Amino acid sequence: MDVPTRRRLLPSLNAIRTFEAVARHQSFTHAAAELYVTQSAASRLVRSLETYLDLPLFVRVSRRIELTDQGRFYADLVRDALDRIEAGTMELISTRDGGGTLSIGMLPTFGTRWLIPRLSAFQALYPDIVLNLVSNDGPLDFAAQKIDVAVRFGHGGWPDAIAEPLMSEEVVVVCSPAIMAGRHPLSDFDALEHHRLIRHATRPDAWNHWFRSIDVTPAALHWGPTLEHFYMVIQAAIAGLGIALLPRLLVEDEIQRRALIVPYDVRVTGPGAYYVVSPKAKAELMRVRAFRRWIIETSKAA
Repeated sequence: MDVPTRRRLLPSLNAIRTFEAVARHQSFTHAAAELYVTQSAASRLVRSLETYLDLPLFVRVSRRIELTDQGRFYADLVRDALDRIEAGTMELISTRDGGGTLSIGMLPTFGTRWLIPRLSAFQALYPDIVLNLVSNDGPLDFAAQKIDVAVRFGHGGWPDAIAEPLMSEEVVVVCSPAIMAGRHPLSDFDALEHHRLIRHATRPDAWNHWFRSIDVTPAALHWGPTLEHFYMVIQAAIAGLGIALLPRLLVEDEIQRRALIVPYDVRVTGPGAYYVVSPKAKAELMRVRAFRRWIIETSKAA
């Protein structure tokens, strides 16, 4: 049985590439230099695309060009399509021998405490994938950080990315054994008024959320240091600089060896969750799909 053929309604790829470059640079001159063609050739290719579409993509304002509304819509669509083609091409080239490099953006403390101890299981399943770990807990920028996939804490909704939830986070109050043996041990919630509360810079509302969750309104709060990374908060709590509120999964070792004490038997889930996040342009790459599938299954078993 003959399979019916369908002719794709596609313009010239050269015209598409030229239009994307001109839209990105907002300049025929700069786009032409990038593509190693003359300015007149770049202009001619864009005009041919406008003729094909039968609508203007740019408006010429004096010496400048600006995208029309239709041009802006088409530029976003074309850029996404070219990104996917480029990523897929690089994937095929890098994995033609069954290998390739997977760059993972990880939160510093989560990476060292939870992810890295489990990565040998992933490596055993995919021995030909080379892992590159990038530690960062600032804004997520896949292109600038040159990462394929990341683990982040938040509420989802990263732009131009696919985010899949991994796990929620139980938070616990912890303190040093010296505080529990001191003048004001944490025998009840009121005792917190006698101590400084350590804060994490990226979780400024964490303590307020904890108090709301247990329906406690402290008469007074005394703030201690605000620290940038969880491992700094952990060390500050061990050193007795104050009382810390930490994800239990990050301090399980300190709790087990009693470097830190959990004084309150309450279970509070922190706001937000951990997500595995990948840019849409790379979401279907074989190594990214393999890592996403593995870390989701691993988080469920944790």
